[in-house]
Amino acid sequence: MTHEALVVGETLIDFIPDRPGQLADVESFSRRAGGAPANVAVGLTRLNRTPWFCTTLSDDPFGSYLAEVLTREGIPDKLITKTPHSQTALAFVSHSSDDDREFTFYRSNTADRQLDTSVIDGDILESIEIVVVGGVTLTVEPARSATFDLVERANDQNCSVFFDPNVRAELWETSPAPKIERMLSKTDVLKATHEDLEAAALSTAPSDILATGPNTVFLTEGSSGAHLFTDNNSRWTAGEWFHPGYEIEDAVDVTGAGDAFSAGAIAGLIDDDDPNTVLAFANAVAAASIKRRGAMTALPDRQLVETIRDQK
Repeated sequence: MTHEALVVGETLIDFIPDRPGQLADVESFSRRAGGAPANVAVGLTRLNRTPWFCTTLSDDPFGSYLAEVLTREGIPDKLITKTPHSQTALAFVSHSSDDDREFTFYRSNTADRQLDTSVIDGDILESIEIVVVGGVTLTVEPARSATFDLVERANDQNCSVFFDPNVRAELWETSPAPKIERMLSKTDVLKATHEDLEAAALSTAPSDILATGPNTVFLTEGSSGAHLFTDNNSRWTAGEWFHPGYEIEDAVDVTGAGDAFSAGAIAGLIDDDDPNTVLAFANAVAAASIKRRGAMTALPDRQLVETIRDQK
């Protein structure tokens, strides 16, 4: 099997509340595999674009469960490492009645902090088109250095770097701005929200974002759709595009919709689609993902995505 993408980053456990409410008031949760990079990797697999996935798991029971999930989803295990004496990171998600979400993380001495990218050799980087990284691995060492080392090697191999800051302020001990800015200088394709950029004290003006390094910028706006901005260094000409998204009347859970969008956008880039097609497809993947509870469990296949696209 040919792998056009390499996704790198955390795999963790999401505990999804069985009913809306503040975390202090919720009595029961459902266990789900999660972590933004893991969601993107599985999302790509369900879209028939299976990537390499580099992640570090604990050897605790949760880590064994995550390994089983990744295997079941068809993710190759060549770049999946395990570390003893570290626990699996946990994320508790709370939902209010208006779909506003809050995350509470338990991430002390966890396996994701020990991310090992040394298992990625030059042959793999030479064989792929795009490397996908996220902001959570930048919050702590040694995962931060491992991520930057990989991205620098990807730059040297002329691999495109796709970056989603996914800023969670509670995971940063200091301001995220310096680390995010450093990564942007090495990034080709940025996918972000206005909230991500504001949390990192960065301008949300497209021209300012492009000036920091990326040549292609996806700015997502939830149910309001997404913008795409490019400069002359992108695979397309310099320009701006917008897609309003798809209305989903039976929406259940928006957790992971941003990761679904990323999977759709990356699949479109791999397929060398035009900007309008990439935006429409990524929005359709995100829309389809909110029809079920959970992040990874709700990721759609191509058939469901095309059903969404046919509605508009």
